[in-house]
Amino acid sequence: MEITLTPDIENALAKQACRQRTTLEMLALDTLRERFIASVVTGPPAEEQKTLSDFLAGHIGVLSSSEHIPGGARMSESCGKKFAAGVVRKWREGRP
Repeated sequence: MEITLTPDIENALAKQACRQRTTLEMLALDTLRERFIASVVTGPPAEEQKTLSDFLAGHIGVLSSSEHIPGGARMSESCGKKFAAGVVRKWREGRP
C-alpha cells in the first residue's frame, strides 16, 4: 500500500521523526498503529483485571534443590566465581 502525503503532513512528520530520532516511515507506522490498532484491542474492565502474580500463579513457585541433590545445590553461593570459571573453561575449549 502506498499513501501520498501532502507537503504539510510530510514536513510535520519529518520534523517529529527528527525530534524522536526515528525515520519518517517508522513514525508514520507507529502513529497509525496507535491510532487504529490500540483502540481496537482493549483488555477486560478494570474490575476484572488481576495482578501479574495472579496471572502467573500456576507457573511460578519455589524449588528446593535439596529435593534433588543431597545437601542442596547451593546455587546462590560464589556465583561470580562460578561464572568466571565457566567463561574460562569455554575460552580454553575454544567455544564462544
